[in-house]
Amino acid sequence: MISKIMAAGLSRRTFLKSTAITAVGAALPGAALAAGEPIKIGFLAPLTGAVAAWGKPGLDGCQIWAERVNAAGGIELSDGKHPVEFVSYDNEYDPAKARTGATKLIREDGVSFIMMLGGDTWPGVQPVADKTGMLFSTLLPSDLSPDSTTLIAPTEVHPIYLVTGVDYLADTYPDAKTAVICAQDDALGLPSVATYLAAFEARGIEVLEEPLLFDPATTDFAPIVTRMMSSNPDIICLDTCYSDYVHPISEQLFQQGYEGKLISATADFYDQMIAKTSKEFMEGFIFQFPDFDDPALAGDNINFEDAKGFYDAYAERHPGEWGAVSWEYASIMDLWKAAAEKAGSADPDAVITAMKEGGTGKHAFGDAKWWGTELFGIDNALVGDWPVVVIEDGKAVIKGFKSIPDWYDQHGDLLIKHMQAYNQMYDQRG
Repeated sequence: MISKIMAAGLSRRTFLKSTAITAVGAALPGAALAAGEPIKIGFLAPLTGAVAAWGKPGLDGCQIWAERVNAAGGIELSDGKHPVEFVSYDNEYDPAKARTGATKLIREDGVSFIMMLGGDTWPGVQPVADKTGMLFSTLLPSDLSPDSTTLIAPTEVHPIYLVTGVDYLADTYPDAKTAVICAQDDALGLPSVATYLAAFEARGIEVLEEPLLFDPATTDFAPIVTRMMSSNPDIICLDTCYSDYVHPISEQLFQQGYEGKLISATADFYDQMIAKTSKEFMEGFIFQFPDFDDPALAGDNINFEDAKGFYDAYAERHPGEWGAVSWEYASIMDLWKAAAEKAGSADPDAVITAMKEGGTGKHAFGDAKWWGTELFGIDNALVGDWPVVVIEDGKAVIKGFKSIPDWYDQHGDLLIKHMQAYNQMYDQRG
């Protein structure tokens, strides 16, 4: 974890410099494909460990995506059609292992594109990206900076989409006026805390005390829940906690008798949360990642092809394992495939040029624009609408789509203020 590296007295900038030395030997990508040769795509994410819930389900979704594409003939480049093949590497959410994995995927496996979760692992990979020019994707735009020219965030706009959940909560429950926030103290938790603070302030919701930041190694959440409930808040916000935290915190809230509103970035495997608490306790739980059998994803505004068919295939193959990222990496591949076919090439430079041409793109939840200079220093995040999801009668239900750019146009100054307070702006992270 970068937090552990920092604690050891090694800054992010020093870490980047030191890891660049070992990345020097990375071969440049872009070797021409033979006729009909598979296009290899790297999948560099945590497949084991505490963060595996945001890696492994995504790889499973990519395998379904590849089967669909290959059954339809593959990806058509200027020299003909090519099947697609994913090559995975488990980085265990460790920056050094992520660096090793990126180098292997490029030098030994010859991949044309690498998808990552990002976060704490990006500092390990950035020197490899800088040296090779390989195109990478992250689910976390907070990884972006003016220096990360070959890093794109084309699907998840974490943490900015969180403002849409708070807007829904404020509109639906106008009497809920106070909140407390807890999060793990890391590269996912901190920018998310800043975003929730901005969203609550924008809607006149008072945050009763400083956000409670806990060590990622925490396993006993009873004291944390007791402290949060001591101020009797109307809302408890679970920030972007990993599912290994969301589940025990929710269980503790249930056991300690919490009766207020709950909001969280995710509620992965929510059926397990219901089993550990009750259907009544989870009723109205607000989060941001839908099941893809939701009828709202059959609308003309949705660019993810046959969302329900994808969900059904996933649920049949991996019952009970659908989560926030099950569709996200596959959605990135929709954008990459369209760009590669437009360019007629899998070359990283050609693909990113084609992908960003015109300044707009086909995001899963509707047409969106490449955006981010003010917040990230570079327009490499594809930002548009995002769904608000609520658990009703034991099932996740989309309650609507809200525009992230519209919120930012009104309240961007608040987001920048809180990002700066937590040292999360792109020019502070070094």
